[in-house]
Formats: sequence, structure tokens, C-alpha cells
Amino acid sequence: METADIRKLLKQVYDPELGINIIDLGLVYEIRNEDGDVYIRMTLTTPGCPMHDTIAGGAERLLRRQPGIRSVKVDVVWDPPWSPDKMSEEAKTRLGF
Repeated sequence: METADIRKLLKQVYDPELGINIIDLGLVYEIRNEDGDVYIRMTLTTPGCPMHDTIAGGAERLLRRQPGIRSVKVDVVWDPPWSPDKMSEEAKTRLGF
């Protein structure tokens, strides 16, 4: 599976508080797929986000169900910190930025 396909799949994972997917929020910094071992480096909108398990775990569970993916590691990082300028134009419009 190509990283573009993984990115497309991750658009199914939403921040439940904002109602916008993690790709359009700009939360995903890196996607790698090495022979079915997938690595995702991502952040959340704020440290201590109460939706941490829902969002990061949701990404992991979604990808683990895909054919051709053997393992998934989701790393939540805080550097660089997330800011609204990382959002897609569509997400900015929806949130009033």
C-alpha cells in the first residue's frame, strides 16, 4: 500500500471534538510503509488532549484492519507543536480561521 493510500485512509479518523479528520487538521507529520510495517508520526492539537486514545488508537486500529499491513506503530510527538496553520484550507474554513 502506498503512503498516499494510507493518507487517504487516515481521512476516516476524526477528532471527535472538532469533527474534522486528522489529515485535514494537519496532525499527521509522517507516514512510512516498509513492507507492511507502517509507521505514523503525528501530533494532537494540545498536549493532554482527552481524545488521545480515541484519535491515535483509531488510526492504529483502522490501519491494522487493512490487507497487506502487518504492523502499525503510531508515535504521538509534540515537536513540532501543532498550530492552526497546519490545517487544510477546507478545515480552516469550517472552523472559521
